[in-house]
Amino acid sequence: MTRARQDRVLGLLLRDGDWVTASALADALGVTPRSIRSYVTGANARVAPGVAVESGPQGYRAGSDAAAALRAGGDTGTPRDRLHTLVRALLDAPDGIDVFETADALHVSPATLDADLARVRGLLGGTELTLERSASRARLRGTEGAQRRLLSKLAHDEMDAGSFDLAALRRTLGEGSVGAQAFGPFKTELVARLGELGWFVNEFGIADVVMHIAIAADRTSRDRPLDAVGGVVRERPTQSQVAEIIAELSERHLGVRLGSADLQHLATLVLTRVVAPDGHEDAASGTAPSSLDPEVEIVVREVVTAAADEFLVDIAHDDFVARLALHVQNLLHRAREQAWSRNPLTRSLKSTYPMIFEVAVFIASRLQQRLGIPLPDDEIAYIAMHVGGRLERSRRADQLLTATIVCPGYYDLHELLRSSVDRSLGQAIEVVGVETRVDPDWASIDTDLVLTTIDPPTTTDRIVRIQPFLTDADVERVQSAAGRIRRSRRLARLRAELERYFEPSAFLRGLDEAAGEEGVIRGLGALLQARGVIDAEYVERTIERERLSSTAFTDALAVPHALEMTASRTAIAIGIADPSIPWGDGRVQVVALVAFSESDREAFQTVFEQFVEVFSERDSVQRIVRRGTDFNAFLDELVAVIDG
Repeated sequence: MTRARQDRVLGLLLRDGDWVTASALADALGVTPRSIRSYVTGANARVAPGVAVESGPQGYRAGSDAAAALRAGGDTGTPRDRLHTLVRALLDAPDGIDVFETADALHVSPATLDADLARVRGLLGGTELTLERSASRARLRGTEGAQRRLLSKLAHDEMDAGSFDLAALRRTLGEGSVGAQAFGPFKTELVARLGELGWFVNEFGIADVVMHIAIAADRTSRDRPLDAVGGVVRERPTQSQVAEIIAELSERHLGVRLGSADLQHLATLVLTRVVAPDGHEDAASGTAPSSLDPEVEIVVREVVTAAADEFLVDIAHDDFVARLALHVQNLLHRAREQAWSRNPLTRSLKSTYPMIFEVAVFIASRLQQRLGIPLPDDEIAYIAMHVGGRLERSRRADQLLTATIVCPGYYDLHELLRSSVDRSLGQAIEVVGVETRVDPDWASIDTDLVLTTIDPPTTTDRIVRIQPFLTDADVERVQSAAGRIRRSRRLARLRAELERYFEPSAFLRGLDEAAGEEGVIRGLGALLQARGVIDAEYVERTIERERLSSTAFTDALAVPHALEMTASRTAIAIGIADPSIPWGDGRVQVVALVAFSESDREAFQTVFEQFVEVFSERDSVQRIVRRGTDFNAFLDELVAVIDG
């Protein structure tokens, strides 16, 4: 446990890249600041005389050797390392392992190994494997495909943030695995060969394919090829061509001849992680790719239309539907193979774009209902990337801030200045007027910004002094002013919405960790039920939404809610946990159960995104949690942070 918590501290510091106080780290891990100091000492000991974690008056931050420390200590002494070593032993022994001999080899007691075997059982969910125990022997039962899924699960567990890590792959398969040093060149040539065929490669997905190829090569070298596929196999277009490339590269780079079942499986994985140019071009022209299943397109179109109506987002476009439908069709193939794609951007997408991720969860939920496929968080994140890309392309011009240029006329100086502003700042502001008088009517200028080459009679946040010939410093000042105005407007709207929707009687301090996520949701839901805001069914649907994907959008805040906006009125129940409580894969200190009504549909985006933004700043969270001893104090601190 200590090693895991050291890893957690290192991971948080590497991700933040800045100073973090001991108390903030303690809240994130649910321990005391004193424990954090011991974890830092342990982490530094891994790379001595290097520095994994720096200490200072402001707390701790990642040192130059933090990444090395996170990967150090790959022996069998820690529970995770020992667990993975035990799984590899089980996978390599068709007749099973002797518990006592294995305990001796790992330098632990038989009782400790029994506990590790219980943890192995916990890893088997979704793999179709079972762990059998008979006297002193333990063995895994299941198909070769199921055993490989377990290896894939271990590899992902070893990888930081779901990204491809060759060192972690070697730790999973064993340092002596086939071709461990050759996978870099293998991947490079595979991507190049696919590119020569005119295929665009999803780099995140192809990394996963390389991992599966590594597993296939290692298992084949141990005389454990993939089981032959029964019945008639319907190959996808170009599948045999891709299989030939994989076969050739495997023999040349890895020295392994893969069987037909392996090649068929791996070719399918490749084809579900690439997008053909003809499909890309068809999507751009607004028509469905020729390889797209019409039934899939119909389902996706209906689901996208429902999401657009539910969240009032501009995504119901033919090109978006075609791209997403092609992705969903590939997703169906991955589901059949039980080979999900990992997405290293999942955490950042969820915390930075919670509204986009929420739309993706809605789409994933409806696809799950219509197509019968489970969708883990990483797959939802890919849908979020599609949604975000569409919304970015469809941003309306009226979202730009308006500006007036004040530049006394001298030849065409004002025209040159306007041209420079449009060229340098056109994506942030829209110039709607130019004043060329030396004495303009300042009070009548009502645009969001005023860019002036002369001194105004009074200064305000919206007036920015610039030079007649625009400089880089001018551009930076205008961008900063525009950013401040946008933020102040967002937070002003948020403050008005929150003061309207908070329910004073629905405030609970001291959430019980033992209650678990569902217990906390039921407790906060009961407070809103007592006010007639929601019914018991809404609470159950909130729990269903939580099971789809954790609503812990930041390291401190969870926002459980139902997907449908069926509350009698919009209201928010607040729960404070001090110390933090487990939620999803992390821990949180604030739980905001939000119940939205149909009439407040437009407010959803404002409240959801900006509320998450406020709680993404660790110092603000600590201030609110520490001082928010009752509802009024909580609201005062929240408003102070917003106005801050």
